[in-house]
Amino acid sequence: MTQIEFNNMVNSHSTSLKMHALNFTKDAEDANDLVQDTMLKAIRFYNNFEEGTNFKGWLFVIMKNTFINNYRKIAKSKTLITQEEDISSTNLMYSAEKNGSISKMIVDDIQKALNHLPDVYSVPFVKYFEGFKYHEIADELGIPLGTVKTRIHVAREMLKKYLKTYSKLEEVR
Repeated sequence: MTQIEFNNMVNSHSTSLKMHALNFTKDAEDANDLVQDTMLKAIRFYNNFEEGTNFKGWLFVIMKNTFINNYRKIAKSKTLITQEEDISSTNLMYSAEKNGSISKMIVDDIQKALNHLPDVYSVPFVKYFEGFKYHEIADELGIPLGTVKTRIHVAREMLKKYLKTYSKLEEVR
Protein backbone atom coordinates (compact mmCIF):
# COMPACT_ATOMS: atom_id res chain seq x y z
CA MET A 1 0.00 0.00 0.00
CA THR A 2 1.40 3.41 -0.93
CA GLN A 3 1.56 6.37 1.41
CA ILE A 4 -1.16 8.16 -0.58
CA GLU A 5 -3.53 5.17 -0.39
CA PHE A 6 -2.85 4.92 3.32
CA ASN A 7 -3.54 8.65 3.85
CA ASN A 8 -6.81 8.32 1.94
CA MET A 9 -7.84 5.39 4.17
CA VAL A 10 -7.06 7.45 7.27
CA ASN A 11 -9.11 10.38 5.94
CA SER A 12 -12.03 8.12 5.05
CA HIS A 13 -12.35 7.18 8.75
CA SER A 14 -12.28 10.76 10.07
CA THR A 15 -16.04 10.88 10.75
CA SER A 16 -16.11 7.69 12.78
CA LEU A 17 -12.93 8.80 14.59
CA LYS A 18 -14.59 12.09 15.52
CA MET A 19 -17.68 10.35 16.90
CA HIS A 20 -15.48 8.02 18.93
CA ALA A 21 -13.35 10.96 20.14
CA LEU A 22 -16.47 12.79 21.34
CA ASN A 23 -17.30 9.78 23.51
CA PHE A 24 -13.87 10.08 25.12
CA THR A 25 -13.59 13.85 25.54
CA LYS A 26 -17.20 15.04 25.80
CA ASP A 27 -16.00 18.28 24.15
CA ALA A 28 -16.02 19.10 20.42
CA GLU A 29 -12.73 21.03 20.37
CA ASP A 30 -10.90 18.40 22.39
CA ALA A 31 -12.39 15.73 20.14
CA ASN A 32 -11.08 17.53 17.04
CA ASP A 33 -7.62 17.74 18.64
CA LEU A 34 -7.73 14.05 19.51
CA VAL A 35 -8.75 13.10 15.96
CA GLN A 36 -5.98 15.25 14.53
CA ASP A 37 -3.38 13.72 16.87
CA THR A 38 -4.64 10.24 16.02
CA MET A 39 -4.48 10.85 12.28
CA LEU A 40 -1.00 12.35 12.52
CA LYS A 41 0.28 9.40 14.55
CA ALA A 42 -1.31 6.94 12.14
CA ILE A 43 0.32 8.66 9.16
CA ARG A 44 3.68 8.96 10.95
CA PHE A 45 3.67 5.28 11.89
CA TYR A 46 2.00 3.86 8.80
CA ASN A 47 4.90 1.43 8.36
CA ASN A 48 3.75 -0.27 11.58
CA PHE A 49 0.34 -1.11 10.11
CA GLU A 50 0.12 -4.68 8.85
CA GLU A 51 -2.01 -5.01 5.73
CA GLY A 52 -4.85 -7.44 6.13
CA THR A 53 -5.50 -6.47 9.75
CA ASN A 54 -8.38 -4.34 11.01
CA PHE A 55 -7.45 -0.80 9.95
CA LYS A 56 -10.29 0.90 11.81
CA GLY A 57 -9.43 -1.05 14.98
CA TRP A 58 -5.79 0.01 14.62
CA LEU A 59 -6.85 3.66 14.39
CA PHE A 60 -9.08 3.34 17.46
CA VAL A 61 -6.24 1.80 19.48
CA ILE A 62 -4.04 4.77 18.52
CA MET A 63 -6.85 7.12 19.57
CA LYS A 64 -7.43 5.37 22.88
CA ASN A 65 -3.72 5.40 23.73
CA THR A 66 -3.38 9.05 22.72
CA PHE A 67 -6.35 9.98 24.89
CA ILE A 68 -4.96 8.08 27.88
CA ASN A 69 -1.52 9.68 27.50
CA ASN A 70 -3.03 13.17 27.23
CA TYR A 71 -5.24 12.51 30.25
CA ARG A 72 -2.22 11.44 32.29
CA LYS A 73 -0.33 14.60 31.34
CA ILE A 74 -3.28 16.77 32.36
CA ALA A 75 -3.81 14.91 35.63
CA LYS A 76 -0.13 15.19 36.47
CA SER A 77 0.01 18.91 35.72
CA LYS A 78 -3.09 19.56 37.86
CA THR A 79 -1.45 17.70 40.74
CA LEU A 80 1.69 19.79 40.41
CA ILE A 81 -0.30 23.02 40.27
CA THR A 82 -2.26 22.05 43.36
CA GLN A 83 0.92 21.22 45.27
CA GLU A 84 2.59 24.49 44.28
CA GLU A 85 -0.44 26.63 45.05
CA ASP A 86 -1.08 24.87 48.34
CA ILE A 87 1.35 26.94 50.37
CA SER A 88 4.61 28.37 49.20
CA SER A 89 6.80 31.17 50.40
CA THR A 90 6.65 32.64 46.89
CA ASN A 91 2.84 32.79 46.85
CA LEU A 92 2.68 34.11 50.39
CA MET A 93 5.28 36.77 49.67
CA TYR A 94 3.42 37.82 46.53
CA SER A 95 0.22 38.16 48.54
CA ALA A 96 2.07 40.06 51.22
CA GLU A 97 3.48 42.53 48.71
CA LYS A 98 -0.04 43.30 47.49
CA ASN A 99 -1.03 44.39 50.98
CA GLY A 100 1.64 46.92 51.90
CA SER A 101 0.48 47.67 55.45
CA ILE A 102 1.15 44.18 56.81
CA SER A 103 3.62 42.87 54.26
CA LYS A 104 6.68 43.36 56.47
CA MET A 105 5.03 41.37 59.26
CA ILE A 106 4.01 38.55 56.93
CA VAL A 107 7.42 38.34 55.29
CA ASP A 108 9.02 38.22 58.74
CA ASP A 109 6.63 35.43 59.79
CA ILE A 110 7.44 33.46 56.65
CA GLN A 111 11.14 33.88 57.29
CA LYS A 112 10.71 32.76 60.91
CA ALA A 113 8.73 29.73 59.77
CA LEU A 114 11.43 28.84 57.25
CA ASN A 115 14.09 29.27 59.97
CA HIS A 116 12.17 26.82 62.21
CA LEU A 117 12.46 24.09 59.60
CA PRO A 118 15.35 21.70 60.13
CA ASP A 119 18.00 22.10 57.42
CA VAL A 120 17.22 18.63 56.12
CA TYR A 121 13.81 20.00 55.01
CA SER A 122 14.48 23.71 54.46
CA VAL A 123 17.41 23.29 52.05
CA PRO A 124 15.53 21.21 49.44
CA PHE A 125 12.39 23.33 49.96
CA VAL A 126 14.18 26.64 49.35
CA LYS A 127 16.06 25.25 46.35
CA TYR A 128 12.80 24.03 44.84
CA PHE A 129 11.22 27.44 45.14
CA GLU A 130 14.32 29.08 43.74
CA GLY A 131 13.47 27.20 40.55
CA PHE A 132 15.59 24.06 40.83
CA LYS A 133 14.07 20.85 39.50
CA TYR A 134 13.71 17.84 41.78
CA HIS A 135 16.47 15.93 40.00
CA GLU A 136 18.83 18.93 40.19
CA ILE A 137 18.29 19.17 43.95
CA ALA A 138 18.85 15.43 44.31
CA ASP A 139 22.11 15.63 42.35
CA GLU A 140 23.35 18.67 44.25
CA LEU A 141 22.55 17.24 47.68
CA GLY A 142 23.56 13.69 46.76
CA ILE A 143 20.26 12.16 47.88
CA PRO A 144 17.65 10.07 46.03
CA LEU A 145 14.92 11.83 44.03
CA GLY A 146 12.16 10.33 46.18
CA THR A 147 13.84 11.69 49.31
CA VAL A 148 13.88 15.19 47.80
CA LYS A 149 10.15 14.99 47.03
CA THR A 150 9.38 13.70 50.52
CA ARG A 151 11.43 16.39 52.23
CA ILE A 152 9.79 19.16 50.21
CA HIS A 153 6.37 17.73 51.05
CA VAL A 154 7.21 17.52 54.76
CA ALA A 155 8.55 21.10 54.67
CA ARG A 156 5.26 22.27 53.12
CA GLU A 157 3.26 20.51 55.81
CA MET A 158 5.43 22.00 58.57
CA LEU A 159 5.06 25.48 57.06
CA LYS A 160 1.29 25.02 56.91
CA LYS A 161 1.32 24.39 60.66
CA TYR A 162 3.59 27.36 61.40
CA LEU A 163 1.57 29.67 59.16
CA LYS A 164 -1.95 28.35 59.80
CA THR A 165 -2.97 31.78 61.10
CA TYR A 166 -2.75 33.07 57.55
CA SER A 167 -4.82 30.24 56.12
CA LYS A 168 -7.54 31.05 58.67
CA LEU A 169 -7.43 34.71 57.59
CA GLU A 170 -7.84 33.61 53.98
CA GLU A 171 -10.92 31.54 54.92
CA VAL A 172 -12.52 34.61 56.53
CA ARG A 173 -12.09 36.66 53.36
